[in-house]
Amino acid sequence: MAQHSRETTPSGPVAAHRLLSLDVVLALLALAGALRVLYLAAPAPALPAEAANVAHAVALRHFTAFTDAGGAGVSPFGWWQLSACATVSDAFGRSVTALVAVRETMLLVAVLGALLLWVLARRLGLTRWAAAAAVLLLAASPLALGLQRLVVVEHLAAVWALGALVLLTRPDARIRHDVPAAVCLLAAVLTSPLALVFLPAAGWLLVRRSPVRAALVAVLLNLGLGIAFGPAAGLLRPHLAASGRPSVADWVALDPAWAVLSTVALVAAPAVAALRPFAVSGLLLVAALLVPGVPDTAVLALLLPVTPLLLAGVVQAVTRQRRPSHRWEGRRGTAAAAVVLVAVVAVGWGYGYPALRPAADRGGPLAEARDWLRANGSGARVLVDDGAWAELAKAGWPTGALVAAAACATGCPPAEWAVFTADETDLRDRYPALDAAFDGSGATAVFGTGEGRVTVSRLGLPPADPAAPSEASARARAGEALQASARITFTPDAVVPLRAGRVDSRLIATIAALAALQPVRVAAFPEVPGEDPAGQPRRRVLLTGGEDGAAAFYTGQRDPFRPSSVVRTGDGVLVTYLLFAPPGLLVPFSSP
Repeated sequence: MAQHSRETTPSGPVAAHRLLSLDVVLALLALAGALRVLYLAAPAPALPAEAANVAHAVALRHFTAFTDAGGAGVSPFGWWQLSACATVSDAFGRSVTALVAVRETMLLVAVLGALLLWVLARRLGLTRWAAAAAVLLLAASPLALGLQRLVVVEHLAAVWALGALVLLTRPDARIRHDVPAAVCLLAAVLTSPLALVFLPAAGWLLVRRSPVRAALVAVLLNLGLGIAFGPAAGLLRPHLAASGRPSVADWVALDPAWAVLSTVALVAAPAVAALRPFAVSGLLLVAALLVPGVPDTAVLALLLPVTPLLLAGVVQAVTRQRRPSHRWEGRRGTAAAAVVLVAVVAVGWGYGYPALRPAADRGGPLAEARDWLRANGSGARVLVDDGAWAELAKAGWPTGALVAAAACATGCPPAEWAVFTADETDLRDRYPALDAAFDGSGATAVFGTGEGRVTVSRLGLPPADPAAPSEASARARAGEALQASARITFTPDAVVPLRAGRVDSRLIATIAALAALQPVRVAAFPEVPGEDPAGQPRRRVLLTGGEDGAAAFYTGQRDPFRPSSVVRTGDGVLVTYLLFAPPGLLVPFSSP
């Protein structure tokens, strides 16, 4: 019995340390996941190429072809990963929008990357707390939160590269570990060609351990790259996205401390033997930022997990080299370094978190435009940009009825509607044929403001007759006459759009006719969301009092005065008309 006690007692501290490490890792992963859920729909900084990546993922889910408007780069393997993950997790079915669905994949990738960073730090000899500090910097940095929520294939490439480095730093690694490492490196490069910067680090680690096995991995990797960039180039070869905003300055504004600490880490890390391979990859990424045409966001996505590892390793090496004469002096020095680091990080994050504000609305203007179009033009042929293509396809719109902007290289196929975000001007410059498609168009609904604005336009409208009287002025004069009727009562809220000429002519005519049969009380002319900013007249009315007669009156109407719906609500009778009243219904009111 005593012998058994002596054998099991030494394992107690080891087990306790392992449990503590497990608790720390789980807490850090929970923090990383929770913060990214909170900021999943943060509005800015925004990435124009993100919509194209989402659209490609949705297209693969529908097994259909899609050509983006350009500038988003090419990553067939990355798009397959995005689509597969969102499909397996049922994110497309659960999420309000296609964008949020694919961003959920980015959340999972970020948490997996944090876990791999922890394992890599421990295998490089970092203490539990140094590894935790590295993961904490990655998990909670405003820059990381803002960047890792975006659908950027370089996040996937970073995880593949981290997986390879974790396998290569395994203490008892064998050939059976080297082969998966080579596969991970190949996957990283096929996801994004920028991942090539991790090959020197991987080669350095392999040569340190066994030059023969390094040669084997090099052969496997070159064989895979030769096939992917040769016979299978049409299916697998990736290309970088075009450079543009957000820039490095935009991202650094979210976390100035990250820029300062990363610079220190990259400069000091070559002095630490264990960190040199990773410092080389970090410096190569910094050099890539100086190359014209290389997208800053893609480079930073790969650099994000590198600099926290280097910083934690440098700080640990500095504190150990001081060799104090008393243990309490060492602890005091470590504590002082930790306090300084925390203070610098806290000051930087004090700027970043207010700028990176969470968004409670996971839908956004594009989802509102999608829902509006489904209610008013379901199944119609729609000219769309990349973001609108993804949302409408995800909502079940027939992909054959969606005309992508890239299809207008020489001439636009016919369409009835158009849905474009705020980059419509850029697309018109890129595809001049879009101008012809928009001839005779009119904005019918507008959702959101600024860079997030989404405009729904009706295409192919008949040209306005310059000699015809103004419909708006006719509606305003008719509204004044209607208000003067003793048999009609309006609430103050209903009077404002009526006198401004912003009420549909069919409503004005039918309310006048109803007033001849019974007294009428108009509670409101409720706005159809999105139509007021586009200048469309109000086409709904809420009638209170005499509800049975009002409902029967409107139900019995014939075209062009037949409503699209007559609904009894708790507040009264809600009457709704379709878009676009026929012109000339209020001719008697057209002249003074």
